[in-house]
Amino acid sequence: MQKKNSQPGMDRLAKIVATLRSPGGCPWDAEQTPESLKSYIIEEAYEVLEAIDLGHTNAICEELGDLLLQVVLQARIFEERGLFNLDDVANGIADKLERRHPHVFNKSHITTNDDLQRQWDDIKREEKSQQGQPTTTLGNLPRHLPALLKAKKIMQKASRAGFDWPDITFALAKVHEELMECEEAFLESDYQRKEDELGDLLFAAVNVGRLLDIDAENALEKTIKRFTRRFTLVEESLKNRGRNIDSASFDELLSLWNEAKQQDACTFQDSQNTSP
Repeated sequence: MQKKNSQPGMDRLAKIVATLRSPGGCPWDAEQTPESLKSYIIEEAYEVLEAIDLGHTNAICEELGDLLLQVVLQARIFEERGLFNLDDVANGIADKLERRHPHVFNKSHITTNDDLQRQWDDIKREEKSQQGQPTTTLGNLPRHLPALLKAKKIMQKASRAGFDWPDITFALAKVHEELMECEEAFLESDYQRKEDELGDLLFAAVNVGRLLDIDAENALEKTIKRFTRRFTLVEESLKNRGRNIDSASFDELLSLWNEAKQQDACTFQDSQNTSP
C-alpha cells in the first residue's frame, strides 16, 4: 500500500477530524452528536465483517478505516466537551489489556484456555465491583447485541459457572422438547405463549451450536444467503419462461425450488473443486 503522507496516521486523522468539526469546516461533521452517529458505528462494523468474509484485503483495510473514523469522531466530540480525548480512549484500553492479562504482563502461571477465561471473568467482576456496578455470573451484555450472539455469550458464561449439559445428546433432546412445546402452543390462541416457546426453541438451538463450536449468527447468515441464491434461481427460471413469480402456484414454486437446490449444490461443489 502506497504511503501518501509521512505524518503518523492517527495524528493526521485526529487533526483532520478536528478541522472538519471546527468553524469553517464541514457543517455536517460539526453538527454530529454521539447519538446521531450511533447507527454509523453499527453500519461500519458490519461492513468490516462483510469485507472479511469476502477476503478482500484492500476492502478490509478501507472498512477498518471507516470504523476507526467513528471512534475518532466520538472521541473528538467528547474532547470538545472537556470530558476525555482520543489518548484517554487508547490509554484506557491499553490499561485494561494489561490488567486483564496478568499471565502476560505479570507472569502469572496460567496456561489453559479455561483457566484464562475464568481469570478474565474474575478480573472483569472485580472491575465492575470497584466501579459500583452489579456483579453477576451472566454479567451485563449490551442491550443492542444481536439476540443470537447474546444467547451464545450467556450460555458460555453459564457453562463456565458449571451450569451446562454433560454432552451434546442432552442439548439435542432439549431442542426436541422445545419443538414439541412449540407445536402445542401453536395450536392455541395465546400469542404470548407462542412467542415464549419459539424463543425457547431458538435458545436451545443456539446452545447446540455452541456445543458443536458452530456460531449460530454465522450459520443463520449462511442459510439466508443460500435461500436468497436459490430463490433468485426460481425467479430466473420463471422469467426465462416469460412469467413472473406471482403467476406460479405453490406446488410449481416448490418444484422449481427443489431444482434450484440441486443446481445451487452443484455450482457450489464445482467452485470448491476449482478453488486453489
